[in-house]
Amino acid sequence: MNRLNVVLWTIVAMILAVGAIGQAYRQAGWLVFIGTYTNETTKGIYAFRFDEQSGALSPLGLVAETPSPSFLTASASGRVVFAVNEIGTFKGEKSGSVSSFAVDPGTGKLTEISVQASGGAAPCHLMLDRTGRYLAVANYGGGNFALLPVDAAGKLGPAKVVVAGQGSGPNRQRQEGPHGHSAVFDAQNNFLIGSDLGIDRVLVYRFSAANGTLFANDPASASLPPGAGPRHFAFHPNGRFAFSINELASTITSFSWDAQSGRLGAVGSISTLPADFHADSTTAEIAVHPNGRFVYGSNRGHDSIAVFAMNADGTLRLVEHKSTRGQTPRNFAIHPSGRWLIAANQKSDTLAVFSIDDKTGALAPAGQLASVGSPVNVLFVR
Repeated sequence: MNRLNVVLWTIVAMILAVGAIGQAYRQAGWLVFIGTYTNETTKGIYAFRFDEQSGALSPLGLVAETPSPSFLTASASGRVVFAVNEIGTFKGEKSGSVSSFAVDPGTGKLTEISVQASGGAAPCHLMLDRTGRYLAVANYGGGNFALLPVDAAGKLGPAKVVVAGQGSGPNRQRQEGPHGHSAVFDAQNNFLIGSDLGIDRVLVYRFSAANGTLFANDPASASLPPGAGPRHFAFHPNGRFAFSINELASTITSFSWDAQSGRLGAVGSISTLPADFHADSTTAEIAVHPNGRFVYGSNRGHDSIAVFAMNADGTLRLVEHKSTRGQTPRNFAIHPSGRWLIAANQKSDTLAVFSIDDKTGALAPAGQLASVGSPVNVLFVR
């Protein structure tokens, strides 16, 4: 066999190998990774196998030992998982950390690739940009947002940019200064939206994937009512609307979104709680259904998922409040098919699966509760 044939056969073998790996990922089905707050009994990231037909969860156990991985995200391929480590000190500095892991699709096991400082204490949210080359991190304790480079293998580099808002809010216990709580890229990958609970603002930064830079947009932010405490932020699939769930006020604010200018315009706000509920409660997660017709938010205290239908102008109307069958639903995730929702009940150590009615958005309990210690984040990966 001559040299040319050897090269050709080598290329063919590489293509077949890549195809076989991809096929293995497809055949393995869906994994659900659970981020936790670590303690004496909970050690890191746990995994379940998810049955897309029945909604059943099969436990795979601890798949990565890492400190307080309270929020997770994955690469577009599903082969790398990223986690914040919500800690206050890293390598002697006042900072949390961010970790990346390679995914074994057969077992769900995660192998550490890299760990980097998050750029501020207590990181609590992260998201990859649309190219997968940059990871944005919200640092609650640090009151800022950091941008870390990511190489093709999922290895994180040191934070390239750190940006922050300024100010405070009326809640003296929670709003004495900035508290970054989520970092979300828009669909066109031109902007990074930073929700700052401490200053009642949703910050808008212009982002360049070519250079890995962030600059304050003009306008630089959208204001929420004093004491609202914007926590998480979600874009509508149509790219014309967005939603902020406000932790301290237990409300969702609807915004119009101008993808060219980066301008957010408030169009309405609605409570996530029933009118007759008066006990303490705060919100946590927000998600838009893949079909764009429904918006979901979690209530910690009322211990429910609030389900809303969206009007043509982006405002919301209540469909129902559904108990999560546990305490303190910190986070939930909607399956990409739109058929299922899994809620993480932090204080009762359970996961609750619900089926979703695609016509009404209503939730129906599916199967038994699954057990995992102190669950605070749910991530579907395939």
